[in-house]
Amino acid sequence: MKPAPFDYHRPSTVEEAVEMLGAFGEGAKVLAGGQSLVPMLALRLATFEHLVDIGRIEALRGIEWGPDRLRVGAGTTQATVGRSADVAAAAPLLARATPLIGHFQIRSRGTIGGSLAHADPAAEYPAVALALDAEFEISGASGRRTVAASDFFTGRWSTAVGDDEVLAGISFPVWNGRCGFAVREFARRHGDFAIAGAAVAVEVGDDGRVRRCGISTFGLGPTALRATAAESAAVGASPDDIGPDDIGRLAVAGLDSIPADLHGSAEYRRRVGAAITAAAWHGALEEALRD
Repeated sequence: MKPAPFDYHRPSTVEEAVEMLGAFGEGAKVLAGGQSLVPMLALRLATFEHLVDIGRIEALRGIEWGPDRLRVGAGTTQATVGRSADVAAAAPLLARATPLIGHFQIRSRGTIGGSLAHADPAAEYPAVALALDAEFEISGASGRRTVAASDFFTGRWSTAVGDDEVLAGISFPVWNGRCGFAVREFARRHGDFAIAGAAVAVEVGDDGRVRRCGISTFGLGPTALRATAAESAAVGASPDDIGPDDIGRLAVAGLDSIPADLHGSAEYRRRVGAAITAAAWHGALEEALRD
């Protein structure tokens, strides 16, 4: 199949893109790398009268490492994120999630902002953003506003970005101290969407106890999910107090919207999610205790 007819627009600035989106209304859609949107258009799972291509707006690209935050422009390609030494040093969880996204051809075109704004519940980047308490910079006609990751993902393929707004950048806090990070997922084949996955960041104090942690899962609900019960149990505990299996069990406890499809039942995904989260926790904690 081929996409339904649409008008193509290529603004040169964020302001121009916002103006176009405001003028075209609900009939317009932002196009970034196109790795998610174009297949949906080709299958006619989505139709729009106007596509506003922001892929060549230079102001949306780039990686900046400040004293306590790493800012990544929304238009930065996933391949660039994966190659960046600054990302690997300042936000290891983000760097480690990147090779799990599709294949290198997809990462060379797909953007970090496009993945996050698409908000696929089985995608890696939303889980990373939640685990690290990232902040999203959104530009609109009234200026720029900041939205916490906990408020950004509003539902399946739905975010806090308005119809007349553009995701401009994402800011990730830099974790210091004895920290460990891990992303684990289970998929039928490399590059497939994950049946279940988990992203974990953990900091251990000098006493060997967990000082703080971020645990999120993906593929187990309509959005990536923060495992708050597991986090609460882990903070203040020592590795002898709570084991990986306990963390995995708590991470999936109470989930009532786990999807079921040809790849597995909801109960199967729950079991896989618990095991994957346990493995991610073990890997992150082991790294933190080595420092």
